[in-house]
Amino acid sequence: MSLRISRQHWQGLLAALDEARRQRHLLTYRSLIERLQLPAPAMATLAAALEHLAALDARAGLPLRSALVISQGASRLPRPGFFECAERLGRFSGPPDGMAAAAWHAAEVARVFAFEFSEASS
Repeated sequence: MSLRISRQHWQGLLAALDEARRQRHLLTYRSLIERLQLPAPAMATLAAALEHLAALDARAGLPLRSALVISQGASRLPRPGFFECAERLGRFSGPPDGMAAAAWHAAEVARVFAFEFSEASS
């Protein structure tokens, strides 16, 4: 995915994820789009930015901050694209739904909550 995100929106995304990590809560895609006021195509832009961040985190050996963003639906999991991205990065293996995905996601969220990200990882 090759959509671009402005520096202001990127910094806003990093700040929102850091705040969520510190407060130990998850964000929905919709709330993040509204908070950042992303222009159309907002979901595609957010997804591309979250995948880029996941790649940066994986390359640095860090927990995936993008795990903090979930769907509003009953599953309370990220969209399937998150798990497909994590699989491409060698972090997850399996179907993007079901018990294995939920267990891996819960463990990754716990890793993010426990990790102190530095300015250098932004």
